Amino acid sequence: MKECSHSLIAPPACLTNSGGRLKMTAVDALSDSSDAVEMEDTSASHFQVEKHSWEGLRDIIHSSRKYTGMIVNKAPHDFQFVRKTEESSPHSHRLYYLGMPYGSRENSLLYSEIPKKVRKEALLLLSWKQMLDHFQATPHHGMYSREEELLRERKRLGVFGITSYDFHSESGLFLFQQPSHNALIHSCSGPRMDPKICSANPSFFSFINNNDLWVASIETGEERRLTYCQKGLSSVLDDPKSAGVATFVIQEEFDRFTGYWWCPTSCQEGPEGWNTLRILYEEVDESEVEIIHVPSPALEERKTDSYRYPRTGSKNPKISLKLAEVQVDSQGKIVSSQEKELVHPFSTMFPRVEYIARAGWTQDGKYAWAMFLDRPQHQLQLVLFPPALFIPVPESEEQRQEFAKAVPGNVHPFIIYEEVTDVWINVHDIFYPFVQPEGEEEELCFIRANECKTGFCHLYKVTVVLRREHSALDRHALCLFFAPEDFKCPLRKELALTSGEWEVLARHGYKIWVNEETKLVYFQGTKDTPLEHHLYVVSYESPGEVVRLTTLGFSHSCSMSQNFDMFISHYSSVSTPPCVHVYKLSGQEEDPLHKQPKFWATVLSSSGHSCPTDYIPPEIFHFRTQSDVELYGMVYKPHDLQPGKKHPTVLFVYGGPQVQLVNNSFKGIKYLRLNTLASLGYAVVVIDGRGSCQRGLKFEGALKNQMGQVEIEDQVEGLHYVAEKYGFVDLSRVAIHGWSYGGFLSLMGLICKPHIFKVAIAGAPVTVWMAYDTGYTERYMDVPENNQQGYEAGSVALHVEKLPNEPNRLLILHGFLDENVHFFHTNFLISQLIRAGKPYQLQIYPNERHSIRCPESGEHYEITLLHFLQEYL
Repeated sequence: MKECSHSLIAPPACLTNSGGRLKMTAVDALSDSSDAVEMEDTSASHFQVEKHSWEGLRDIIHSSRKYTGMIVNKAPHDFQFVRKTEESSPHSHRLYYLGMPYGSRENSLLYSEIPKKVRKEALLLLSWKQMLDHFQATPHHGMYSREEELLRERKRLGVFGITSYDFHSESGLFLFQQPSHNALIHSCSGPRMDPKICSANPSFFSFINNNDLWVASIETGEERRLTYCQKGLSSVLDDPKSAGVATFVIQEEFDRFTGYWWCPTSCQEGPEGWNTLRILYEEVDESEVEIIHVPSPALEERKTDSYRYPRTGSKNPKISLKLAEVQVDSQGKIVSSQEKELVHPFSTMFPRVEYIARAGWTQDGKYAWAMFLDRPQHQLQLVLFPPALFIPVPESEEQRQEFAKAVPGNVHPFIIYEEVTDVWINVHDIFYPFVQPEGEEEELCFIRANECKTGFCHLYKVTVVLRREHSALDRHALCLFFAPEDFKCPLRKELALTSGEWEVLARHGYKIWVNEETKLVYFQGTKDTPLEHHLYVVSYESPGEVVRLTTLGFSHSCSMSQNFDMFISHYSSVSTPPCVHVYKLSGQEEDPLHKQPKFWATVLSSSGHSCPTDYIPPEIFHFRTQSDVELYGMVYKPHDLQPGKKHPTVLFVYGGPQVQLVNNSFKGIKYLRLNTLASLGYAVVVIDGRGSCQRGLKFEGALKNQMGQVEIEDQVEGLHYVAEKYGFVDLSRVAIHGWSYGGFLSLMGLICKPHIFKVAIAGAPVTVWMAYDTGYTERYMDVPENNQQGYEAGSVALHVEKLPNEPNRLLILHGFLDENVHFFHTNFLISQLIRAGKPYQLQIYPNERHSIRCPESGEHYEITLLHFLQEYL
């Protein structure tokens, strides 16, 4: 799961999930003390928020939301440097990116020219140029197919137009997806998903159509279906297989959005001039995965959509790795194609593998690789596969045996790296295999990020010997008995490149840039403070000094140029809207580690944003808890502060793993709504307690098997700290509000601390953990049979008797079409509330999924929030 991005300033819905064992601590006793919370009713000390009519609140929301479109979507992203090679060109690089040109409401493919020389006395603002003059993807009803709409949900996409692209640097080709089809500059279009250019031969590209893998020729327009998993049946029940497609859990919980990978090189086979192109892909069989039914967006048709959804403790899909080979003649025509599978069934060779977390190829195409994860997510294995290990799909077991005999005896998988933890594995993308030098083919060297060794994510340079640790096995006996450990390779050397109680950023798409000429690796991390992301560089040949390249006082997201002479930073702070600047690295060539960044040009300045005139950034604070843990938080002070007055307070919460809310980045983007609350006289408090990310595995792992327990303790302790430090928090009028995991904690807060929280506003909450998915729930809570107490304690729907009996203290919001945290969660909660005779209010959004996308729904949600608070807080 991951934090959701609602349209404009709609709630930052989040990952979802988790429950935890409830307990009383010293903090509980203090917090629940009526003396501590039920303050004397001296009305003179209470600041009264001005009450507005519904129409008046609508005007307030209209006024604040008019700024958000520019702030949210204006900043360019997905940068790609291309170096200019012509000596006569006045430009050193061309920079490609996605962004919204002035006056547009859609993402477009843009570029800027970066000059070789700039005037020192002038601030150079690069112009944005469109690659396409007539690209239109204006949203309308039915614009997206069901598959595209669900992919947008998994990626938390709130913008329209071009949202991603594939670029082949040598040919200059771009490939991107329009709604319901692909667009290739000067070429092909059609209903396609997940398009990719063939890196070995850019005359071809691939795509997914109806859950099968296809390839097409740009030059001839020829298309060929490579896999035949889908039968084309309308029933999900009758058509459970797919090829090259990431399943729901893999997308939602592991951030992998593709299921196939092109080999970067081709091999010569057949007559002269013929080449074989290879694609590694995942085949999935979901026949044993439970089907759930969610109302269809076409409500007037009274239909339901069916989905495969593995609830915790139930069957996951059956998985395997396969190869698709495409043979091309000297004229570029597809001659033939072939499916291949492993010499023995995947489940036989890797019986404990539950998830294929990542996959790809080495740079030279000698090996395919994959990251395998077991079901408890305690063990990750990095495995190499020689292409010769794959055989044509046999028609019988006898034929399989014949094909297997043709595979050389020294061809087998290599387990080159392993990570083991008793907490959980946080999957990421950082794996950089070096090309094997000639004569050293028995060794492989690579850079890998590992969180399990020290509890903090750091970089390591690893050298392994590509041979089995154990004696050779009879290949034909492998199908009968063997241990996967037989494939493990001896570790020759593991060199730590970074160390300390801080994190190399690796999750959620972060990457590294390796300069093999200077032996340097560039990465992003939190070495200076957990509140800021910075770009760093370190030697991987003789590690020691870690050099920071970005400026303190801001949080940066960076991309390096291909020849490592420039980088671009998208940065901001709590008080500075996003800026996008280009920097040039300059200094002595003999000391590349200490080259210094020099501002070169700007793509977007902070003046390019328009904020409300009453915008006041939050103030960041930190405190040490009674359990001796330092936590960070931020507070939005009421704009109309009056001496001696206590203000109603909103505790805005997420609180779950994989998310960090409190950092030194601009909060006017997703959280402008919190400034609106402050402008009306509310104090708003946000705290990252134990369980949030970027603080190490032990800090995040405090939730292990007990979600919903330590989070509320930290939130309440932080609330008391703010009340004491600032003096304007009215502890008798505190609301708790969040979405998804934050919705779950909002309910948990009202159940556990009804004397602390006067009202709770819970958006799309997980209310019973038995109904959430395998990948997320089991990572943090284990399977239900191993942690029955944790599941029961953390399922708020089972504890409604502890909710207060007073009306107007609980508001639940949920999208009716939510295919992630299904509406079942709210439905079950309400049935329990009714059975217990408990009061509640409910707001349903009939056309919304887990994230609120429609601007009208987002506006209605915010008005509902303000109205509920002014009436009942």
